[in-house]
Amino acid sequence: MTEVLVRALRPADPADTTAFAAVRRACLPAMLATSASVAYDAAHAHPDAHYLQLVAETDGEVIGTAQTGIAFDSPEPGQGSANIYVHPERRGIGAGSLLLRTAEEHLAGKGATTLYSWVLDTPENRAFATRRGYRASRSAHFLRLDLAKGDLPPRPPLPAGVELRTGADFAADPRPFFDLDAETAADEPSDVAAELTDYEHWLAETWQHPLMNHELTTVAVVDGRPAAFSMARTDDASRYASGMTGTARAHRGRGLAKLAKNDSLHRARAAGYTEAFTGNDAGNAPMLAINDWFGYRICDTEVRHVRTLG
Repeated sequence: MTEVLVRALRPADPADTTAFAAVRRACLPAMLATSASVAYDAAHAHPDAHYLQLVAETDGEVIGTAQTGIAFDSPEPGQGSANIYVHPERRGIGAGSLLLRTAEEHLAGKGATTLYSWVLDTPENRAFATRRGYRASRSAHFLRLDLAKGDLPPRPPLPAGVELRTGADFAADPRPFFDLDAETAADEPSDVAAELTDYEHWLAETWQHPLMNHELTTVAVVDGRPAAFSMARTDDASRYASGMTGTARAHRGRGLAKLAKNDSLHRARAAGYTEAFTGNDAGNAPMLAINDWFGYRICDTEVRHVRTLG
């Protein structure tokens, strides 16, 4: 019988972080991960998140991963998350079960009373979650756009009073960008409400993250203030992902988010990126419609599951 060992990730070991990222890419290509981003996540997690990355290995080979933590920025305490991924070619030998059990024990010890887990929408993965006491909640889609071969909508004329800037234009003072991100995040559909209030942590976790691409991020500015944005994340290959796209409440209904995202996609293609990914809550019809207009197509679906610890 193959023996599986679960342990904490060694973030200072490039071989470990590279293997972690490789498993994530094999399981969910739309979720960007690099050795540098995995190490960075470990080093810059908020202390109240009790963030822990786990790996499952057999014969020294990393075959599964887990990302666990507490939603410290939620107004409701005790909400934890455990997202488990096992390489598609190494399933069925107990790695997922051991990763989940280890993650649950860690989170329970840090005060979690409710656990959420994103589960790939396949019969096998959903059955795995159900057998372990998790019930299905909301779902979300990952979408892919072929930047190399697909046709993007043309850039329209800018509305009067609107200008497009890049994230790099806010390098000296990212605070206005943070304020807009916080406002849009508060309205994002989710089982767990989020409140972005810690600017210094946002700088470390989001603005300075190695996947964040300031040059390809587009911000629509009205009267000198950011009104809408499309945040770009890129890996060290040829993949681009929309980290977040949103509009301030006072400017919604004007097509500014679509304008910003279109500009970012055009510039990403010009920079040589060949694939674009994004993700939407399955109930977010307006954003799904916008992405369909761009030419995105669903490539994966995950279903969020929840379990109450007793």
